[in-house]
Amino acid sequence: MSQDVARPSLSDALTERMLELIRSGGLRAGDRLPSARELSRRFAVTTPTLREALRRLEATGAIQLRHGSGIYVGADLERVVIPNPNVRTLGGGRLLQLLDARLLIEPPLAAQAARRSEAADLDRLRSVLDDASHHLSGDDNRLHDANMAFHRAAATAAGNSVLEEVIDSLLSVHASEQREIQRIFDDRTRDYEEHRAILGAIERGDGPGAEDHMRAHLAEVKDVIEERIAEG
Repeated sequence: MSQDVARPSLSDALTERMLELIRSGGLRAGDRLPSARELSRRFAVTTPTLREALRRLEATGAIQLRHGSGIYVGADLERVVIPNPNVRTLGGGRLLQLLDARLLIEPPLAAQAARRSEAADLDRLRSVLDDASHHLSGDDNRLHDANMAFHRAAATAAGNSVLEEVIDSLLSVHASEQREIQRIFDDRTRDYEEHRAILGAIERGDGPGAEDHMRAHLAEVKDVIEERIAEG
């Protein structure tokens, strides 16, 4: 068997051993790992093989490689759903499918958030909307970030970490398209008020209301995209 065929299995095994090192050591996000030289000695592998495993782990967010500093446990170590950072700008049909996915997932999550959100969840939702209010006539990128943070916070408040990751991934996948939606929609105040309506229903514990407001909001976004695609 050639070295090229055998090597991936060695890298796979090393990746698993690295993950076991992190978990058995009780390490958390931000904790520092041994140096690459120490890891090579510990696992009795060459530096190129170790680097391949480290690149795999970095690609999934399990570790962070900080130039001149070292190797650290990443924030996404236990993440179930991981966005693809290499995806190109999405075509119209694919983008509409992503929006359909959000329409299926986010309204029920908003209803769940209304039923089970805690004080910290509501504080987070209020905070991101307050941030958005300061950028309604200002920085496009900061407004976009605040708007997306609202949708992420609403998903977090629902209490399902897997679906929270799904929403985060979907938002990450079409971040550039969402900025374009914001530009085309060109009614920042209306967008903000729709978010306020969703938050109001969540604060009141009104599950059906939160679901209806979120669905209407996302359907409007989809209508804008469909109009844009029709115009060519």
